Amino acid sequence: MSWPPQWRGAGVAESESAVTLSAAKGATRSTVEDPVLEKETRSQDDVDLPWQVVVHNDPVNLMTYVTMVFQRVFGYPREKAERHMLEVHQKGRSILWSGMRERAELYVQQLHGYLLLATLEKVS
Repeated sequence: MSWPPQWRGAGVAESESAVTLSAAKGATRSTVEDPVLEKETRSQDDVDLPWQVVVHNDPVNLMTYVTMVFQRVFGYPREKAERHMLEVHQKGRSILWSGMRERAELYVQQLHGYLLLATLEKVS
């Protein structure tokens, strides 16, 4: 690892597995260890079961904006996007998509990127 020129000699020491930082002369040293990553395990049922992407009503976003987001994220035609938007507005939620979990997680993430309230649910 190579440090930017402004950091070299400024109390930053390098090693293979850790970086030691000191703020000033006489300051205590602390070592930042490599993080331990835990592998997420999922049961076969979690992976195989269909999952659904649910969007929830909020008082902030305009109906036209929500319709546009559904068109962009899911590729829905305007009429279908408007039907889902009205369902969210009238019933408080709408199931936008169902299928494999990884794709559903991606859709939820994309909807969050547009500041919409979306969740992932198992199909029961």
